[in-house]
Amino acid sequence: MTQNRTYRKTETLDFMQSMLAQLRTMAEAERLEMLAYLIEMAYVEASDVMRGERPRRNNGGGSDPYSSPRGSHRQ
Repeated sequence: MTQNRTYRKTETLDFMQSMLAQLRTMAEAERLEMLAYLIEMAYVEASDVMRGERPRRNNGGGSDPYSSPRGSHRQ
């Protein structure tokens, strides 16, 4: 992975973590406990990825397991 891609991935994860923290706060304010919990788990996952504590998965192609093919966004 190039330095530019590593930097971009770190910046993306940092932004996602910030948004997740805000969403968690909103869910907690509305007493949406399950939603707040799930958002917290996503926040923890982002933290683990940033610290390199998530093992690399072998997904057959050798590419980044956290990237998705272009145009394949879940909704």
